[in-house]
Amino acid sequence: MTCSIDEFMQYIDEEDIKFIRLLFCDIYGTPKNISVMPCDIKRAFDSGIGINPMGIPGFGHEASSDIYLHPEADTAALLPWRPDQGRVVRLFCDIKYQDGTPFASDTRNLLRQAVEKAESRGVTFTFGTRIEFYLFKTDEEGEPTMTPFDKAGYMDIAPLDKGENVRREICLTLERMGITPFNSHHEAGPGQNEIDFVSADPIKAADDTLTYISVVKTIAARNGLYADFSPKPLSGLPGNGFHVNVGASRNGDKTVITSAIEGILQKIYDLTIFMNRCEASYQRIGKGDAPRFITWSVGNYGQLLRVPQSAGHHYAQLRSPDAFSNPYLIFALLIEAGLYGIENNLELRSPVNLDLREAAARPGEYEMLPRTIDEAKEAAKNSEFIRDILPGSIISAYCD
Repeated sequence: MTCSIDEFMQYIDEEDIKFIRLLFCDIYGTPKNISVMPCDIKRAFDSGIGINPMGIPGFGHEASSDIYLHPEADTAALLPWRPDQGRVVRLFCDIKYQDGTPFASDTRNLLRQAVEKAESRGVTFTFGTRIEFYLFKTDEEGEPTMTPFDKAGYMDIAPLDKGENVRREICLTLERMGITPFNSHHEAGPGQNEIDFVSADPIKAADDTLTYISVVKTIAARNGLYADFSPKPLSGLPGNGFHVNVGASRNGDKTVITSAIEGILQKIYDLTIFMNRCEASYQRIGKGDAPRFITWSVGNYGQLLRVPQSAGHHYAQLRSPDAFSNPYLIFALLIEAGLYGIENNLELRSPVNLDLREAAARPGEYEMLPRTIDEAKEAAKNSEFIRDILPGSIISAYCD
């Protein structure tokens, strides 16, 4: 919903709102929140709600005293699965020190800074997401098992696809929260699913991604299931990707996307640890349709960047990130890399239309993404580009 602070205060009175969740995330993209009662929300808007950073991954080393959550009224959304009496609404927050200075490890603010930098140069970015997840059965105590909910494959239908009704409930819940999914389907792995979203401005797209993951986990649990977004839940089977559709224009000119793509290709090696942050990430890269080589193609799903052939499309789909990523950080890094390409008028290299096996049979011909997590960490630590755009606290947390 779009509203001012005064309109929000009126809204909580009229709609019987009893709990307001102030939502943020740690540096890895894990959602966190604190609930306040309506009597405390004015203080939240005026001066922020103090929290202890010491127990939050990536925050403790950056602050020795309280940091403050400052909610944004126009990010309000009802949580449809909560009771109609004593309703619950969610607000996204910026994180600041007591004096109002932005908290260095607030990745949402890092994204805002990247957006403002691009806009100051006349460049606008948009992002759309396609995030995969597995549905696993739970045991008698509600704990997750490693047994997939079904044995269906890519785009199968019921009765093979048992996740159909779960995806339907997820999509309808998201619509009620003001988020627009445009398709959903069963993915290639047993019990694996995907829901795709229309492109939006970077901050909304990242906020929506965090909401999406929370909704999927909540609806899955309500159906006696466990939703797993990890990069490689099952050995030998497809991993979970976080495919990002990147759009760019400069003063209305969408053809700058080619320079943005080249900028991303030139910087992706250094960015990889922030898009693939755990050991399992490197078990996914290079397997199935997950890319290994720093290449692009028109239509080929095995390449790092895929540019759709459909008429009127001016975007590229980045296919290397996995679903354990922080969307604010991913989008901020992609803006910086894309802006690097645009400002330097980089010419897009030639496309590569080989599949992964053919490219692997030609060693040394194509640059590769980092093959291990240690290689990715070293690339980021030694990157001047990364040091110029990320605070040392985040680099250290990811690389050390």
